[in-house]
Amino acid sequence: MTPVDAMKRINLILAHAWMVRTFLKHAEEIQQDEELQEVHRMIFDYVRALEPSFQRQDFKEYLHRARGKLPKLKKVADFFAKEHRRVSDHTNFEMAAASLSGCVQQIEEILAQVERGGNRAIGDNTTSGA
Repeated sequence: MTPVDAMKRINLILAHAWMVRTFLKHAEEIQQDEELQEVHRMIFDYVRALEPSFQRQDFKEYLHRARGKLPKLKKVADFFAKEHRRVSDHTNFEMAAASLSGCVQQIEEILAQVERGGNRAIGDNTTSGA
């Protein structure tokens, strides 16, 4: 996977994370819970941190920021997966937690693929050992 492809795939995954953010931001059940409020705030921060580099199509900065901020996103995703039931056991919360965890997992996998493949030049489809 090229770094440009990785940037595009991560950005698509973040569209899903943004929908989780929107659900949580407006969910009455968590309005008084500061810890759970932090989940939608961190999704916002992560997406907005990557947005300028995506708009410029600067894959190096985008991937650098994606890696750098991922531990914080993973932390809130893990927290939400463990704690969402304390405010509601409704399927919407369960699916939102699964969706956010899935987004984080996919981002981790994409970043690992880019690291394994190195930063090949855009358009270079050769593989090592060929």
